[in-house]
Parts: sequence; C-alpha cells; structure tokens
Amino acid sequence: MQRLFIILGITLLIVGLTWPWLKKLGLFRLPGDIVIERDGFNFYFPITSMILISIVLSVILYLIRRFM
Repeated sequence: MQRLFIILGITLLIVGLTWPWLKKLGLFRLPGDIVIERDGFNFYFPITSMILISIVLSVILYLIRRFM
C-alpha cells in the first residue's frame, strides 16, 4: 500500500510539472471529444482522450507487472 501511494505521488508530481507541455499536444481536443458551448454554459466530455489514456496506462502497467 505504501509503494502504491509513493508511485501515485510521483506520477502526480510528474504530470503536474509537465502539464504546460502536455497541453500543447492537443490531447484533450481529439475528434470524438464532446464539446458543447452555449451562452453562459460550457460542457466538455473528453471521451476519446480518456479511452486513449486508459489504453496507454493499461499497456504501461502490463509491462511493469510483466517485468517486475
């Protein structure tokens, strides 16, 4: 459990420090992301981006488990 919290903390730190560069990738503006903009109302649901992130994280975790 302690190792999980340490890994989670390091991951959040890395994402936080690299956020300005991650925003430039356009990750959360992919085709399939739902964006509704109206007067005084914005709704954003990044379904395609979340699926892509889920796939990448699943592959990374699979590789970590396989080689540890």
